[in-house]
Amino acid sequence: MTAHLVADPDATGAAIFPARPEWLTLSAALADEVPVIADREDLLVTIAPGAGGGAPACFYPNRALIEVDGDHLGVDPATVDPANLSDRARYPVTWGLLTHECAHAKHSVWELPDDVPPAIADAAMVLEESRMESAHVRRRPDDRHWLRASATNLVLADFAGSPTMTKTDAARAAALVLARVDGGILTAAETAPVADVVKDVLGPDTLTELRTLWQEALATADDDANTMVDIAKRWCEIVGTEPDGETSEPGEAGESSPSPLAEAIGRTAAKVARAVTDEGPPEDPAAVAAAAKAAEEAATDAAEAIARSVFSSSRHRSRYGSTTISGTREPTTAERTAARALARALSTAGTRERVAVRSTSPIPPGRLRMRGALAADAQRAAGAVPTAEPFTRTTRLTVPTPPLRLGIACDVSGSMRHLRGPVASTAWILAHAGRHSTVPAETAAVIFGVHVRPITHPGKVPAEVTEFEADDDWESVALAVDSLDGALGLSRPGAARLLVIVSDGHFSGDERPAGQKRVDRLRASGCAVLWLTSKTWDTPFDGVTVHRLTDPAATATAIGHAATAALKAAVR
Repeated sequence: MTAHLVADPDATGAAIFPARPEWLTLSAALADEVPVIADREDLLVTIAPGAGGGAPACFYPNRALIEVDGDHLGVDPATVDPANLSDRARYPVTWGLLTHECAHAKHSVWELPDDVPPAIADAAMVLEESRMESAHVRRRPDDRHWLRASATNLVLADFAGSPTMTKTDAARAAALVLARVDGGILTAAETAPVADVVKDVLGPDTLTELRTLWQEALATADDDANTMVDIAKRWCEIVGTEPDGETSEPGEAGESSPSPLAEAIGRTAAKVARAVTDEGPPEDPAAVAAAAKAAEEAATDAAEAIARSVFSSSRHRSRYGSTTISGTREPTTAERTAARALARALSTAGTRERVAVRSTSPIPPGRLRMRGALAADAQRAAGAVPTAEPFTRTTRLTVPTPPLRLGIACDVSGSMRHLRGPVASTAWILAHAGRHSTVPAETAAVIFGVHVRPITHPGKVPAEVTEFEADDDWESVALAVDSLDGALGLSRPGAARLLVIVSDGHFSGDERPAGQKRVDRLRASGCAVLWLTSKTWDTPFDGVTVHRLTDPAATATAIGHAATAALKAAVR
């Protein structure tokens, strides 16, 4: 087992002179990244072929130096950009080695006493491997991926050629492999081959005793050398190792063919390697945020383009093909009354309490505070410019009411024929209620079938009620949602927003998943979504507020209640 932590206080590191200047540049770039990983500002890094003191990587505490063998990089050092989190996936083993040594730099702060016997010192250092990695992932959980990559390719590979099958080898494998399961680095399923062989060699009782010790080590503080030495001493007693005996490397003696233990470690390494490849590296938060922002901007641009197409005058006037607008009519007295009643309800819902703002001033008007006046007098007496403000006053300010944006999308397939009249009436009522309300309100309504047609436009108050047919055999719900979002800005914060979908939810083709995706996006942005149904077997989208209409004439009332509720929620 090669040592990754060089405890020798006289060790100075390998004298490495890279043949290519790119290694020097990369060393400096890695040194810029380690302060965040190790939570230390004093660390130096050297990466070059042959560095690492004979190990894949090592840490020299006395020099605050991390060395990494460049032979494990696997890519051209001139192309490496460690500051880019996404670039690290090209060299996971090297980044895992660096992370491992940073974990040593942060958490391996205890020191072995000079009089510790060699075998006990070796056991303590072996147990330290899983202890400090466990401490590191508690502090930086995302680094688990990189530690798994380095353990797979390097730490576990130290046993791949071991020809022996002794209790010492089995105990060492348990400390390096099985202890990492309890430390949160590897999983029990991945290490099952090693666990089976180690149990056969040591026996279940001995393995249980050793597990108790490594779990105790995992819970040991970073600076508790006495506990680590005591655990190592008990470890040697259980394994049967002479404390003053010489430590041996796996494979120094024995048979020429790989032992079952070595084969089991090889199978475990292969399992971990596959799992690391499948799970993928941690995502860069900045890259994720940039991608999400780009996707949102693209969705907004697409919705606005669809809205311009749907609400254009030429599309509005077309009466050809499916999704037909049948004509217009004069509003009834009941509809006019309903519009004014809803306007009053919206105005009431948008009323906000005046906010009291307290301020101070060096001059009247206001209430004089004696403490402030005395402080001002003292400043003048001292020859200083008075900064005290002894007068206080309270001003009550009116907070602006947030605007209301409301869109209605009505399904005009044949099964929705019974709701076409109430929806046409409701669209007219909402448009006029927005005009009479003191709340800035913008409404729009569309019907969707084979096409999407507007029946009321944003920012316009129709003089007549627009009626439509309901005999389509398709439901373009995703296009309808996009058109209302683009026209009203339903996905943009800064207003009370409500989308109303009137449909039975029986969609064809890919319309349902596409529509669900649009609705999920609106809900994530804070837009409320109300789904009006009329049958118990209707299938609304997931996550929406569902209201079943027992009387189609109550459509306007249901939408009005939802609009006032959305406005009240925005006012709070």
